[in-house]
Amino acid sequence: MSLGTTAAATAPTEAIDRRALAAILLAVALATLDTAIANTALPVIAADLHAAPAASIWIINAYQLAVVATLLPFAALGDRVGPRRIFLGGLAMFVVASLACALAPGLGWLTAARVLQGIGGGALMSVNIALIRLIYPAARLGRGVGLNALVVGIAFAVGPSVASLLLAVASWPWLFGVNVPLGLLAFAFALPAVPRTPGPAPGGRAFDGLTAALTALTFAALILALGAAAQREPLARVLAPLGVTLGAGALLLRRQAGDAAPMLPVDLLRRPLFALSVLTALAAFATQGLAFVALPFYFHDTLHRGPVDTGLLMTPWPIVVAAMAPIAGRLSDRHAPGLLGGIGLAVLSLGMAALALLPPAPGVPGIVLRMAVCGAGFGFFQSPNLRALMSAAPPERSGGASGMVGLARLTGQASGAAGVALCFGLGGSAGPVWALGAGAVCAALAAAASLARLWAD
Repeated sequence: MSLGTTAAATAPTEAIDRRALAAILLAVALATLDTAIANTALPVIAADLHAAPAASIWIINAYQLAVVATLLPFAALGDRVGPRRIFLGGLAMFVVASLACALAPGLGWLTAARVLQGIGGGALMSVNIALIRLIYPAARLGRGVGLNALVVGIAFAVGPSVASLLLAVASWPWLFGVNVPLGLLAFAFALPAVPRTPGPAPGGRAFDGLTAALTALTFAALILALGAAAQREPLARVLAPLGVTLGAGALLLRRQAGDAAPMLPVDLLRRPLFALSVLTALAAFATQGLAFVALPFYFHDTLHRGPVDTGLLMTPWPIVVAAMAPIAGRLSDRHAPGLLGGIGLAVLSLGMAALALLPPAPGVPGIVLRMAVCGAGFGFFQSPNLRALMSAAPPERSGGASGMVGLARLTGQASGAAGVALCFGLGGSAGPVWALGAGAVCAALAAAASLARLWAD
């Protein structure tokens, strides 16, 4: 099949290629599971490799930095060479890097392999929504992004349990090794089925490596600054990467000025619906970051629950998100995403406030109900917001829009984690409650941004 022979690539019909969809969703699930599994298994890995806790954090940071640094460059490259090539290349790198992680003899090797794994994950996350837009017709796009959100929610929910089960019967390298056969299966589905797109117009601008490097440096340094703030490191270690972010960001904006399809899609941000959708996502995922970092401390330290109870109490939120995602996706095909997202985020704000106002010795049903309310609100926002983001961008900029989806999620979560550190520093033992209150405020701001889309052009 040549690059321009299929009309289905540019104007999808009602038929959905289930092999392509299965490959995309399996790859997304692997990338999501990998983060949750590594977080859960970090103490075991650090002990086995005789690594200090502070040094072992790089097992997590290396992956996160690589993903954030490469999202927009891969998204821009996908707009030029087609999201199929980026997806297949990213999946191949993710599988090879997973094998390298499983074979790692020490912390340095594992960290380097995690960087490569993050690059592969960044490629997958940069174009997965763009590919879903190619597979689903416009009238059913909400269902497609809802299914994507469902898979992410399930993977996020079962990640800690999967890690615990694997560690109960095998050593930690198998946490990464299991990606190899599953990734090869996804590749086998994807190779013949993931849709192709026409190449760029003749005479179009070539991919700009320097702009890609500036983009990567800008956002990698931003995540470093947020991470340093979250760990309450000395001020100089926060200001140094923040200065790099501002400097590289200024150079990036200057270099891509006048570009019809900039790598950092400031042209899309001039569209009110797209900009408000990005703002909504940032605030909503900052709420999620505040909640998922603060809640374990809240349950364990404030409510004096044991580790097992803490893990179980965290579960209702992602389970309800996974259940709500396809429902909200279908509704977004018929109702305004701004209204659906506004309702969901208002519910999330109420749920966060209810958690912050729990009595000193709450019962399990009360906690579970509040967590379920938060999950329902977050799940009701996610699919409609994804649909709004992708629909607000022209088809030829699907890669850039898809990259912004991942960037907004990761940056919001990192900002939320940094906010928890600030609350802990200012509030002491009341820090978790402060963080939950801050999450309620963030969710309310996200709801306002979402509702503002009802009046956007």
